Formats: sequence, C-alpha cells, structure tokens
Amino acid sequence: MKFSKSFLPTLKETPAEAVIPSHILMIRAGLVRQLSAGIYTWLPLGYKALRKVMDIIREEMNAIGGQEFHYPALNPKEIWEQTGRVEAFGDIMFHIKNRDYVLAPTHEEIVAWHAKGAVASYKELPQIWYQIQTKFRNEPRPRSGVIRGRQFIMKDSYSLDRSFEDLDKSYEMHDKAYRKIFDRCGLKYFVVGASSGAMGGSKSEEFMVRSDAGEDTVAYCEKCGYAANVEVAQSIAAPAKRHEESKEIYEIHTPGVKSIDELCEFLKIDEHETAKSRIYICDGKPVLVLMLGNDEVNETKLQAALGGNVRPAHPEELKEITGADAGSIGPVGFKHRIIADNLLKDANNLYSGANKNDYHIGGIDLKRDVPQIEYFNLRTVESGEKCVRCNSTLEVFKAIELGHIFKLGTKYSEALGVNYLDENGKEHPVVMGSYGIGVERVLACFLEQNYDERGIIWKKPLAPFDIHLIGLNMKNQTVSETSEQLYNELSSMGYEVLFDDRLDASAGFKFNDADLLGMPVQLIVGEKNLKNGNVEVKIRQSGEKIIVELSELKDKLKELLDK
Repeated sequence: MKFSKSFLPTLKETPAEAVIPSHILMIRAGLVRQLSAGIYTWLPLGYKALRKVMDIIREEMNAIGGQEFHYPALNPKEIWEQTGRVEAFGDIMFHIKNRDYVLAPTHEEIVAWHAKGAVASYKELPQIWYQIQTKFRNEPRPRSGVIRGRQFIMKDSYSLDRSFEDLDKSYEMHDKAYRKIFDRCGLKYFVVGASSGAMGGSKSEEFMVRSDAGEDTVAYCEKCGYAANVEVAQSIAAPAKRHEESKEIYEIHTPGVKSIDELCEFLKIDEHETAKSRIYICDGKPVLVLMLGNDEVNETKLQAALGGNVRPAHPEELKEITGADAGSIGPVGFKHRIIADNLLKDANNLYSGANKNDYHIGGIDLKRDVPQIEYFNLRTVESGEKCVRCNSTLEVFKAIELGHIFKLGTKYSEALGVNYLDENGKEHPVVMGSYGIGVERVLACFLEQNYDERGIIWKKPLAPFDIHLIGLNMKNQTVSETSEQLYNELSSMGYEVLFDDRLDASAGFKFNDADLLGMPVQLIVGEKNLKNGNVEVKIRQSGEKIIVELSELKDKLKELLDK
C-alpha cells in the first residue's frame, strides 16, 4: 500500500479526549476516529489489524468444530422477556422507541431460539455455534477508547450439549482455544474466577490483562497463582473478636460523627471494634448490611446472597426506614432483615449507629442483641490480605477483561423450551455454554503492552504491514526507481509492505510517522547508502539499525521477520 494514495491521518499531538496509551496511539496513528461518545469508526490501518485478530479467532474456533453464524443485532424484545433479561440488563440495553425491539448486547436468547427449531434429537448434539458481530450496550460513561464503548465488536460462541458432563468438555475446549488465541496475539494475560452476573450459570472465568486502564479489579497471589475478580475473590482477614464478657449496650452522644474513622477518633477505639451499616432495597424491601470497620460491601456478593433486584437505598429513604441519616444507622432495633459479613460472626462489644442522628451504641453483642442476623461473605478483598490457598500476600490491581467463558446450564433452554429427545425418546433441556471475546479489546490490550515514547511497536501476528518502506527524497530518480522496484518485489514475495512514497514529506516527518505507526521492520532507501549499493534496515522494537547490501536484502528481511 502506498502512503500517497492511502488514508493514514497521523497526528503529532495527543488528542484531549484520549488518556490511556492504547486510546492515544489509536487516535495518533490513525487507527480509529470517534464519531460520538463510545462509538468509533475503524479506519483502514486499524481495521486491517482488527481483521488479523478476527482471522486468528476464526482459525482457533474452527479448529474445535465451531460453525460461524451471523445473528441479527436487532432482536424482538419478547424473546428477551422470556428469560427476564430485559429487566436484568436495565438501562444498559438499548430499546427501539417506535418498535418492540432491542439492540442485542449478547445473543444467548437468539441462539436458544434457533436451537429450539433445529435441535430435536441427541444425534444432533453437540454443537458449537459462533459469530463475530457488532454488539450494543448503553454505557452511561463510555471511557478508555474502544475498551468501554457503546458499540463494539465481539466474538461470541455457544455450545449446545446433552449433559453437564458434555458441557465440561465444551468448556475445556473453549478454555484451550482462548489460550491459543491470546498466545498467538502476543498478549500477556492471566485467568481468574469470576461472577456470572446477568448471564447466570454455574461457573465462569475471565481472561484478563493487567492495566491501570482496566475497569475490573483482580486479587492475585504471585506465589500460588490464585486469581479472582474481586466480585468473587476471597482472602484470609482478621475477624472481629468474641470477648469472654459482653458489656451492656449503652448510648453515646457523637455529634457530627458520620464515618468509621471519625467514630474511632472520637472514642479512641480500633476500627475492628466497629460495625458499619448500609441499607439496601431488595425487591422493594429494606435490608441492613453490616460490615466490619471500613470493609466495603461487594455488591456482586451481596446480589448472590440476597437474590432478586438489589439497589442501595436513596438518601431520602434512610430516615423513613431507620429514623436516622447515613452515619448514624445501626442493627439494634432495626425492624427488617439484617445480614452481616462473616468477619462479624458472633462478635460482641461492638460500636455502631443508634438509628438516631448524632448517636451511637456501644457494647453490642450480635448474638444477644441482633438474634435474627444472617452471615455471608460480603466484603471486598484488599491488597495485603492473605491468600486462601497458600497464606501468602495478595495483590489487588486493575485489569482489562479480554474474554469471559460461562457454563450456562439450562437457564436459557428451559426459559425458551429448547429440548432434545434422548436414545429412549425422553425429553431433556439442552445444556448450554457461552464464550465471549472482545475483539477490539484484544487490539487495545496489545497496544497497552507494546509501545514506547515514539509510538506503537507491532509484532508480526497483528502488524498491519510487515515492512515500512521509506523512500527518502523521492524526487531523486535513483531513490524513486529503487524504492518502486523493492516495493514490487517484496509485495510479490508475499510481504505486506507500506510504502512511504510521499514527494513533499521531509525525512524527519517520514521517520516520525514510521516510528508512530510501528511496523516491525523499516526499510530506508536513501541516496547516500544507494551509492554503495546499500539500504538501511531498522528494527522497530529494538531501534537497531543495520546497513545491508541490496543483493543480501531479501535474505536479511526473511531472517528478521521470521524472528
């Protein structure tokens, strides 16, 4: 491809809307352009790289027996209502105002709908159906470029099996295929246990890349490899004490004290002697959630514990429910359901709110004073706590989700009536799995891991071009003719070549663009070296420059690119 005849709009300056490295590089190198918040156009160079990701995905999906579909993005709302996911997705789902349709954020329902009419016998199972398709999610705050957008490209596949044992096999095949995909794309990644969320199902795992730009938070043990999204992560942390003698409860005037830290400072106590109260609404009913000290409620764990639709109570609801505002709420005398984190189990001599503004209660014995309390794992794991597997120290950090695999079971097949007949003519629900990859995220994560202060550093599997051919002073006949000859010969050999044939661009401008675009090898044709029958080869990753005789150039390029 010739630069002079291509649309490659590179930028010198960092755009104001771009903050993370991958977004900055995508904009500056002319891979994408933003149309609206969370909506991007892929430009020719970026789409070329994106297609390479898709090709790798297709090859590995086909290798495990996947069959490619292309499902509609526009779906009848009634199909989604049968599984209850219109309500589960809430405002994240796009709805069509003048028609009873939705824009699909995923396709479990549509796969099940097709399977209902196509899979009737055990002889037609197992099946693996996949697609690479545009999806839609009404993100309230799109950010980080293509990592968190409202329109995005996703590879999603679905396994249809006879039994949960067969689902285990399909799940394992996808796990291995995903590892091959991400290995071939040159990514450094790890796998964590995760929450299934609105997808449902018995088990799920996420493939993650460590990044400060990530929207997920992960707990990780370097010693044993334990890794889990904080939505489900566990740790060993010190519980509240059960003292031999329980004090009597007593009321304390605590004017202006709202937080746990303020309470500890006011009373000169340790936070492990305190219990923090939060009010949630579950299916319209108040629930008090009690946490030790400054521990934070993990709302995914809370959802799993309570079931139903859960939300934090609004500030204006608190006084009506408890008699107090936030910071003065407590479990003693609370007339609705109370649940607490396991670290508080049977603790005594605690301090918490009195359900009266500017007052707290001391001497609380949860066994004595809150007999109806229930205990669950509700807290968010923090860095420095101990690993549940090996007792080493956990690290908690941000990560980007590349892919997510789910054992769905029969949730969707039962809701939509997807059944098959076994060898004896007995009817059973089809057992399903779901497996997704964020195609654009793969490319963004590659860029997050492969750049320097000058620009992108592509590696061959995903590089839009193998060679960036730079003709210096194309007005010089020898340079022009040699460059054209090399472009044609290398292209005919099967190399993908980007030829900077611009007449008016200076050498410095071409070099800067070449480093920004970041192809693996730069081939520089200039008057000085040509006089001696040589050209210059630059390796983008290392910055190493090599003078090569024209007669040896093809062998040298093969050697470098094979590496």
